[in-house]
Amino acid sequence: MTGATSGIGFETARQLAERGATVPVHGRTPEEAQAAADRLIATAGIDAAQLCTLSADFTRLEEVEAMARRVLAEHPHLDVLVNNAATAAPERHTLTADGNEIVLQVNFLAHYLLTCLLEPALTMGSPLLKRSRELGEDSGGRVVNVSSALHRTASIQWNDPQRARRYSRLAAYAQSQLALTVFAADPRVTAVSVRGRSLVGRPPRRPPSRRHGLRRPPAAPR
Repeated sequence: MTGATSGIGFETARQLAERGATVPVHGRTPEEAQAAADRLIATAGIDAAQLCTLSADFTRLEEVEAMARRVLAEHPHLDVLVNNAATAAPERHTLTADGNEIVLQVNFLAHYLLTCLLEPALTMGSPLLKRSRELGEDSGGRVVNVSSALHRTASIQWNDPQRARRYSRLAAYAQSQLALTVFAADPRVTAVSVRGRSLVGRPPRRPPSRRHGLRRPPAAPR
């Protein structure tokens, strides 16, 4: 559960835990993640054994990779990944240390990378997935992308996805939401709309690579 420290993420983590799930609670920093877990225990009566805390600043893709490695080591079987973390667009065009426009990276690229890296755990067997097979349902793990209705107003600037030439904070945010929505509608997955705000699908089958634009781009020639 990414972005589980407040809002939709916190409430989703609470409801999943109340239904008996083990929930890794993600926050931008270890302190934020622990504070969210403490609130779930104190206010919702969640058993501390059902929660574990994870931290990664999505403006740094190396932290996303490190978190994915930890999840795979500690939770080799995942039933659901909820990609919820997001940030509002700043007033001025801002690049991350990875060379990506900050909203595009936090709201889309980081989740794309995380989903691809966690694909082995999402396709491994677990009690919940075995039950799905018994019921004749698709037995793959589920990926839930929490998007915004603003994706309907967006267009992806394929010739300038970093919006370096013409930046608008609203357009940048809307583009990130559209990218997340399009990712969930990838032909490699089965996607359905949930109240127009999120999409559910199976994980992708191919791991990330440099051609997906998830690393710092090469320096422009002088």
